[in-house]
Amino acid sequence: MFLVASSSPADTAGIAAALAEHAAAGDVLLLVGDLGAGKTAFSKAFGAALGVDEPMTSPTFTLAREYQGRLPLHHLDVYRLDQMAEALDLDLPDLLDSGGIVLIEWGDVIVPMLPADYLEVRFTFGEGDDDRLIEFVPVGPRWAARESALAKVLDVPRDGDR
Repeated sequence: MFLVASSSPADTAGIAAALAEHAAAGDVLLLVGDLGAGKTAFSKAFGAALGVDEPMTSPTFTLAREYQGRLPLHHLDVYRLDQMAEALDLDLPDLLDSGGIVLIEWGDVIVPMLPADYLEVRFTFGEGDDDRLIEFVPVGPRWAARESALAKVLDVPRDGDR
């Protein structure tokens, strides 16, 4: 687990872009945080860094959208799901096997339906209006093996670097 501070939407976009450069087929990212914390802004910047050249919008009402970049990007927003069973309508197993990246806003809602290998990206408000703390929590061996590399890419001081 590590934290990255963002003091502006541009900082958040830079963090998303750095992560996207190292994203791989089969990656699952859960974006978690309060309304307005930066999940959709992060998603848009992540998609742009993957080479998505069409406008990305939050799929709050459609639940899922697919975009083409250097890898397919499946962008889901499960905020409006009332029951876990509704997530079955998303064809999540097919999306996870698509060879693309699955990015899920409000993803903590459907954790029991996900593989035990994902990166949780948790957004919390900071003291200033645009300040955010972005916490990265690797879950499972795929992300644990990449934690040090991600921390370096995101310019996070590690214990030995302080």
